Amino acid sequence: MSYVIRSVRADEWAAAKELRLAALRDPVAHLAFLETYEEAAARPDSFWQERTAGAAEGADARQQIIAEGPDGQWVGTLTVLVEEPGTTDWAGLPVERRQGHLVGVFVRPEERGSGLTEVLFDAALEWAWGRGLERVRLIVHEENGRAQRFYRRAGFVPSGLMVPLGDSAERELEFVLERSSVGVPFSDG
Repeated sequence: MSYVIRSVRADEWAAAKELRLAALRDPVAHLAFLETYEEAAARPDSFWQERTAGAAEGADARQQIIAEGPDGQWVGTLTVLVEEPGTTDWAGLPVERRQGHLVGVFVRPEERGSGLTEVLFDAALEWAWGRGLERVRLIVHEENGRAQRFYRRAGFVPSGLMVPLGDSAERELEFVLERSSVGVPFSDG
């Protein structure tokens, strides 16, 4: 299947909202996202407008990349956040280097296994490397084995950092891809 891979535009907030809500209804959403469907659905349109504009084409601090199917429907997305040294991340941990943080990875179930996630990751990495980021990281739930396998095939490796999730015994694991290791192809294994 042919996809159009591009950054969102600020005026596309309604489509961004719809895709996010679809992601949060996915059976593994509790492992993949920190937000619930109910929380996201309750947010006002102004939230979605600001969120989309802040990650739209031309933004420097973050970029939401989407995949459009032949019929124009958005079928996948991810967002790259730029983290600067001297700041703290979402978990309150110090950021020590200029890096990208991949979040909000979602591909509609009917598109999974098509190679679309790889194409989205390639676009995200191209955007990150084009901004001079030293590495890209992502955080994945310790029980989300499917995602971990994909991230390894994409060249990401566990850094050893484990982030506790609130008061629970659950943890998320950091996976990283150094810019110096770019060129590692996806493998089928």
